[in-house]
Amino acid sequence: MDLQVLVERESDVIADLRHTDRDRDLVNALRLREPMATECLVTRYGERAYRLAVRITGNGQDAEEVVQDAFWTVARKIDTFRGESAFRSWLYRIVANAAYQKLRGWQSRRHDISLEEAVPLFDESGRHVAPVADWSPCVDDPGTQVELRTSLSAAIAELPAPYRIVLVLRDVEGRSNGEIADALGLNVGVVKTRVHRARLFLRKRLADCMATLETATTA
Repeated sequence: MDLQVLVERESDVIADLRHTDRDRDLVNALRLREPMATECLVTRYGERAYRLAVRITGNGQDAEEVVQDAFWTVARKIDTFRGESAFRSWLYRIVANAAYQKLRGWQSRRHDISLEEAVPLFDESGRHVAPVADWSPCVDDPGTQVELRTSLSAAIAELPAPYRIVLVLRDVEGRSNGEIADALGLNVGVVKTRVHRARLFLRKRLADCMATLETATTA
């Protein structure tokens, strides 16, 4: 195994141990149902949990409800936490699942996009059917960057719930495919497929945005 990989894994383990030690007092307080335990939980993890929830749901009000529900679940089910992973990882899995359920409930009431129609088309050899334009040199323009950020946010909001959550956890939160699979009860292959397809969808949306900008510039 590569030495760098071993060093990185050892660093991750050390970081988890430090967080586990830091949260031991919080876990004990929650288990003992101490009056200030929940407030301590909110103080320590409320902001990070909210950021994760709002990235998944795309809505501040929904994110607040998600965090409240998730923290209530943490307090109620703290005795099921076995310490096999860091407390923060266990907490974030609960937040992610609560946000996922909120997103699924919201999207079930509207027409979801079809990724089959939205992602780029490929031939039998796996090549793009249509030529893929390289617009990366154009993104240095500040105005273009604003348009792309807006388009990216809109595209993420369009993704069906199963694709949005894996994309957010993988590309925004930096979680590994294994962690995501564990959190959502999926196998790693499904996670990889969904992340790949979500990225293809976003790339196509950004390419469409760039094409629109170029047309407006040359008109």
